[in-house]
Amino acid sequence: MTAQNIIEIRGLWTQFGDFVVHRGIDLDVRYGEILSLVGGSGSGKTTMLRQMLGLERPARGEVRVFGTSLHGSDATALRHLRNRWGVLFQEGALFSALSVYDNIALPLRELRAVGEDMIRDLVMVKLEMVGIEPRHATKMPAELSGGMIKRIALARALALEPELIFLDEPTAGLDPDRSESFVTLIRELHRELNLTVVMVTHDLDTLVALSDRVAVLCDQRVEIIGTLDEVVANPHPFIRNFFMGERGRRALEAVKAVRDIMSMT
Repeated sequence: MTAQNIIEIRGLWTQFGDFVVHRGIDLDVRYGEILSLVGGSGSGKTTMLRQMLGLERPARGEVRVFGTSLHGSDATALRHLRNRWGVLFQEGALFSALSVYDNIALPLRELRAVGEDMIRDLVMVKLEMVGIEPRHATKMPAELSGGMIKRIALARALALEPELIFLDEPTAGLDPDRSESFVTLIRELHRELNLTVVMVTHDLDTLVALSDRVAVLCDQRVEIIGTLDEVVANPHPFIRNFFMGERGRRALEAVKAVRDIMSMT
């Protein structure tokens, strides 16, 4: 593993019976970047994310995170690894029987390294980090809006001070205003906490606003991985359809406008 990579995937095959999802994929995630995974339905974006988390085993190949093979390590080594990353699942995946406070406290309690007084302080710090007032700590998930659920799930993902964050469709289900504010929050936390982020998204506005690099999954492989400009220049039909539709052109034009303004200052 090179010093600049936090995740390295080599020769990855994913196969279910005769159906091949990934065929010999190589992929690196660099320290400090936001890498977005995009692709059509059935391209295996979420499956690859689950393999990076060690939740699924590829048919062949290797996934290394922090220099450690996920599928060649014992349970203790994997447990230590998982304490170094956080996950924001699609729809938040809060535990419905636990309050906001207890959802965020759960990974801290499982670690068994600090007492309840320290856990309380840490939970309140995480709530403040994601813009949630302390008065909401006693609420149950059923009482929360979609935007609050996303923020609280992000606070839980940050509970153990991770170096790496996985985001699965982070703005799915949010209206445009809440989506924009959540994107801003992710961008600020990425910068302030020096996080590395792997994000699966189909939302073009989120993709354009956050990505340092984009990896496009299609035809059972990574067609291209590069900056947004490099990806958009690729002539593959899926890429042209994905980025050159009305929404894609609008998102790209917004980025160009921001760049033009910054170049004038």
